[in-house]
Amino acid sequence: MGILRTRMEQDLVVRGRSAKTREGYLRVVADLAKHYRRSPDQLTEREVQHYVVHLIEERKLAWSSCRVAVCALRFFYETTLGRARLMFSVPLPKGAQKLPEILSREEVARLLASVANHKHRTLLMTTYAGGLRVSEVVHLRGSDIDSQRMLIRIEQGKGRKDRYTLLSPRLLEELRSYYRVYQPTEWLFPRRGTAVPMSTSSAQRIYNAAKARAGIRKQGSIHALRHAFATHLVESGTDVVTLQSLLGHGSIRTTMRYLHLSAHRVAAQVSPLDQLPPLP
Repeated sequence: MGILRTRMEQDLVVRGRSAKTREGYLRVVADLAKHYRRSPDQLTEREVQHYVVHLIEERKLAWSSCRVAVCALRFFYETTLGRARLMFSVPLPKGAQKLPEILSREEVARLLASVANHKHRTLLMTTYAGGLRVSEVVHLRGSDIDSQRMLIRIEQGKGRKDRYTLLSPRLLEELRSYYRVYQPTEWLFPRRGTAVPMSTSSAQRIYNAAKARAGIRKQGSIHALRHAFATHLVESGTDVVTLQSLLGHGSIRTTMRYLHLSAHRVAAQVSPLDQLPPLP
């Protein structure tokens, strides 16, 4: 791609896209060029659409991966090459709407109780107590814990946005105990023996090990703790606007799905069968 790659990367930087997004978008366009063995600026709309079908039907990529690919292709053709949207349009694939399996309060408690390592337990407690993404919890600094206002500051979370979330009194006590033992400097959860933050893959392994010890068979990554945080707040009566702010969602539509995940809201409804008159 050469010059085109440089132009696209500059366009991504100017628009404030993260390093991870830049890397992913550039890889998508490079894979497209490799697939056709031609420069991507020479491809037709139909060829690019066929490539998206190839990703879905032959490579069988997850719907989320296909969405990323389409966003990357749209960015390249519409922003970097300056093509009008009407001249080039690849519709986003419609993904299957699968609801995550939500950990109950009892399961969260069992999972945390299964962790003997103080640092690992504090990491998982922080993730659940604040509803954090894994990338957010591993990049927490000690200065992000505001014990005066009982808030946790999330710096440059998803979408490069800062926000505040809850600091649980119970978590604060756990963090103070953790500090006395580990005495972290800059990063709250540093990689062992280094001055850099723990990797997200390490945090994921910690969660997987804890889930296995607790005998929890529900599917999901460490992100399940964030889902549990949101769902348990909804079940406790937290309004959606407040929840949106705590989670850092750009759209309230994303937050609204937790209304569907709340078992209490579903169980509180009356089935139409129970409203029928007695049957003979």
